[in-house]
Amino acid sequence: MKLPRFIRRAIALAVVPLLLFCVPAVASASVAGTSTGWVRLAHLSPNTPAVDVYLYSFGDTSAQLVLHHVGYGAVSPYEPLAAGEYTVAMRAAGAPAASTPVLSASLTVAPGHAYTVAGTGPESGLRLQVLDDQLTTPPGKALVRVIQASLRQHVVTVTYSGDAVLVSHLAFGSVSPYHAESAMTATVSVTGGSEHVTASVALGAGTVHTLVVLDGAKGLVVDNLLDAAGSGAVPVGGASTGFGGTAPHAPPSPLPWLLAIGAGALLAIAGGARLRGLPRPRS
Repeated sequence: MKLPRFIRRAIALAVVPLLLFCVPAVASASVAGTSTGWVRLAHLSPNTPAVDVYLYSFGDTSAQLVLHHVGYGAVSPYEPLAAGEYTVAMRAAGAPAASTPVLSASLTVAPGHAYTVAGTGPESGLRLQVLDDQLTTPPGKALVRVIQASLRQHVVTVTYSGDAVLVSHLAFGSVSPYHAESAMTATVSVTGGSEHVTASVALGAGTVHTLVVLDGAKGLVVDNLLDAAGSGAVPVGGASTGFGGTAPHAPPSPLPWLLAIGAGALLAIAGGARLRGLPRPRS
């Protein structure tokens, strides 16, 4: 059945605005998916007091993200950032935002990549290290690396499942490469001097782990950071959490409202068509 001309014209008027808004929404989502990286910040210097950490987009003096009073052993969640150039600066906790940083480092965020920017070394030789974090693993495997952040034991050896060596004689302030391991629940052992500590780590297929060796109140401590959990695209904690900083948020999409308006218009058109089809009373 051929619809009357006025109905066809009204449907076109209702649908065209929806298409105009849907296309940019899809395009922007595609661009965001290919132009985003992730960054997390860490304080891994045992004898350095708490710091405030600032992240700036290159050439912008206004901080995009700020972390206040970050103490030893603290590691932030991942924060999504647009690909580009950034500067990370550390200041003593409570220092004015305009004061000279204790140290700073440049960071290039590439699309789809994740990074850890960590303050490492002793206070006298504090430095910012930019680490490339892996998000994907070989099929059926887990990836594991170790950050040696213990000052009380300058060299440590990490083994798992008995005598399998993950890394040997890792010096303070060093980071091991990633190692591919079979999926298992591993008992990880860290030995340094006369100290020995163990931790149970679930190495699921497709997961990526960073084991951080820290100085605890009573000896060595192992912190298991789950970098990625099989998504292969977004690191753990990257999208829904944040630093508690000042990152702007996108406004809500108008698409649901437009769909509702369009649906209402079509219902009105259909109702009008039914009324037109009814016989008119004779005068």
